[in-house]
Amino acid sequence: MAKRERVMRMSVEQPLWRALTAYRVLTMLYAIGLFVTATARFAHPWVAVGYYAVLFVWTLATVPRVANAASCTKRFLAVDLAVALTGILLTPVAVTHHSIVDGGPTLPSIWTAGSVLAFAIKGGWRWAAFASTLVAVANLVERGAPTRDTVHNVILVWVASIAIGYVVEVARASELTLARALEIEATTRERERLARDIHDGVLQVLAMVQRRGSALGGEAAELGRMAGEQEVALRTLVSGGLLPVSRVSEDAALGAVVRAVEEPDDDGSPVDLRVLLAPYATARVTLSEPGAPVPLTPVAARELAAAVGAALDNVRKHVGESARAWILVEDEPDTVIVTVRDDGPGIPEGRLAQAEGEGRLGVALSIRGRLRELGGAAELISVPGQGTEVELKVPKVRPRV
Repeated sequence: MAKRERVMRMSVEQPLWRALTAYRVLTMLYAIGLFVTATARFAHPWVAVGYYAVLFVWTLATVPRVANAASCTKRFLAVDLAVALTGILLTPVAVTHHSIVDGGPTLPSIWTAGSVLAFAIKGGWRWAAFASTLVAVANLVERGAPTRDTVHNVILVWVASIAIGYVVEVARASELTLARALEIEATTRERERLARDIHDGVLQVLAMVQRRGSALGGEAAELGRMAGEQEVALRTLVSGGLLPVSRVSEDAALGAVVRAVEEPDDDGSPVDLRVLLAPYATARVTLSEPGAPVPLTPVAARELAAAVGAALDNVRKHVGESARAWILVEDEPDTVIVTVRDDGPGIPEGRLAQAEGEGRLGVALSIRGRLRELGGAAELISVPGQGTEVELKVPKVRPRV
């Protein structure tokens, strides 16, 4: 079955860039509005008109630049901050001295904060501290003296920008942590799927070669010994293994990237579970099923049938080829229940935990692992001397994760 790679990019910063874009446009209009409504305070209005023309064109032309971190380069940030600083330093030339003494706004007004916030979102609190410090110096030069209002505004911009930059850095670290967790989960699920397939085939063949080789002796015994060693090595590999390092974008501001390999569900058409279970019915295995079809999704039907096969393999392996087994299929309104029962001696208490510790994952992966992937569950009931019963439950609608 063809597999596909699903790529997820996670970035909590993208909404911040969109908000910054809107902020720059609105504050540009606000600054121009202040000029239009208070032209009397301007000693040289044509200086202000020239600056606002540049500010208008620059703000609208650079909207794509502040749409995301990739477009917002260091060179752009430097030019953008220069536009803000130029407007602040031109204020004493454009407005009257009385307006400056009264604490009137600078030419760019609160548009300047947008430039500082761009530094904060792009580079974190250190970049924000650098940009806000330059703005503070420019404001002090424009006022000529550190008045209370000037100091208040400078500290407000400085603290706010550094706080936002710090939050962005924390969010960026959280994204990488979440990406790592998601990739570990995806890798673990894929490893469990491979382990189930390996257990159903390769491991059982190696175990059989080991047993038959030991019984035959001679060169066959050596072959059996080698098969046993490979079985142990393979069990260790599927039980542990290495996890790939999470892939992250070259620019951390772009957010974390997670790639997960998915195995799509056939064509999605329901499958009659009875058809998949029919081959298990033999002279020593009795299959009892409803008279009507038992529809399940292709994946659910295939995995449930494989879990039944794994349970029957355990019966043959631990009870013997002559053991009798019974399969009962129950079609409930929301759940499909399949019970596999044998007439063996039962499982000693603690044996399953011991087998799992030894890397023998038949019940843990081939049975319980399959059903866990489907949102179902497996319950094993064993009474010494009375056989073993495995009850497999699968919901008819697979829950989305």
